Amino acid sequence: MPGSVPSPSSSAIDDTLQSSVAVSGPAHMLRVTLLMAGSCLPILGAVLIAPVLPKMQDHFASVPGAKALVPLALTVPALSLALLAPFAGALVDRLGRKRLLTAATLLYAVFGTAPLWLDSLVAVIAGRALVGVTEAVIMTCCTTLIGDYYSGARRVRYLALQTMCASASATVFFVVGGAAGSAGWRGPFWIYAVSQVLAPLMAAFLADPATGAAAAGTSVGGTSVAEVRRPFPWRQMGGICGLTFFGAVVFYTVPVEMSYLLDDLGVKNSAVIGLAAAVASAATVGGAVTFARLKRSPDPLLPVALGLGAIGFGVIFLAGNAPLLVVGAVVNCLGTGMLLPALLTSAMSRLAFADRGRGTGLWMAAFFGGEFVCPLVLLAGESAVGTLAGAVGALGLAAAAAAAVLWTARRRVGAVDPRPLPEQLVRGR
Repeated sequence: MPGSVPSPSSSAIDDTLQSSVAVSGPAHMLRVTLLMAGSCLPILGAVLIAPVLPKMQDHFASVPGAKALVPLALTVPALSLALLAPFAGALVDRLGRKRLLTAATLLYAVFGTAPLWLDSLVAVIAGRALVGVTEAVIMTCCTTLIGDYYSGARRVRYLALQTMCASASATVFFVVGGAAGSAGWRGPFWIYAVSQVLAPLMAAFLADPATGAAAAGTSVGGTSVAEVRRPFPWRQMGGICGLTFFGAVVFYTVPVEMSYLLDDLGVKNSAVIGLAAAVASAATVGGAVTFARLKRSPDPLLPVALGLGAIGFGVIFLAGNAPLLVVGAVVNCLGTGMLLPALLTSAMSRLAFADRGRGTGLWMAAFFGGEFVCPLVLLAGESAVGTLAGAVGALGLAAAAAAAVLWTARRRVGAVDPRPLPEQLVRGR
């Protein structure tokens, strides 16, 4: 009826095109655990060294341009991920999920621990770029496999769980990174070796349903893979990817800039900075839990999530002390915790089985591209307005404007066709 919103299950484009893997039992639980653990690895790369950035800044103070280069050591993996994710998505569709995932997880440990013995800031950044190469494959494979294994409401649940696990791990990584950073800026890089434990388990216990079904030309869930060929939804994916790029800037502002914001307020202890960032990150988990429990289409939640993020940025801008700054960060992260699964679920609902890898890669490129430019955007804003807090406030105004545009657009559109897209295509939509 007019004004109604499709449920997650009805908006999924390919609910009938699913693998026959079990959705309960020990094998299912192990599979979910491995996918969630793999999804946490790029988050580890994004936040683990955030508490020690000021110490890195001091260590490399004599390096020209260190003020811009040190934050890039945190986010340059996102640039590699953003540039390579579309290619990783195409490889995933062609070569299979499990093989690429296992190899990338092994290499993640090699490149992730490289800064332990590197003395050049440029070399450290180069090693971090290679971490991003492996992250592109890992994140694309894990997210694509979730789309392969599950459909409808179950897919929404596990995509939200992916966000919750990633956010919860970010909370842990902030604390661990801050504690390890007490021994020096290199300490947190030891944690990257954890992927050596995951790789053999992934090789042994994850199935690769998409490749097997496509290669055999058999049906998946009763529908032939060959029967679902259709043009790639460039227009729909373009819109959601553009919003995702901006949303990623909003999402990563607090994780990337929290240590600098606290440092500006006189908080110097890396363990305290890590704990404060962990408290804010815990709110991201709360936002993801809220999203999962609402059980509705993600699109109406996007302006709400961006609005909360904008309010949090406003509080951070006005904060004159560390406790109030943390309050603002918590409000912001509550919104971004809803924002990430809403964006991802919205994108996945637009993808058919045959092009899910490519579409997921494009979404990853947009999201991690936004992560990469985040510190550059804030650095430019700081130069324009004079303070980092002022730059965060300006980004808050942009987020509020984006939320208002989305809200207005949804009210103007009104009714949304609740039919799955294959049915819309058959009827000429």
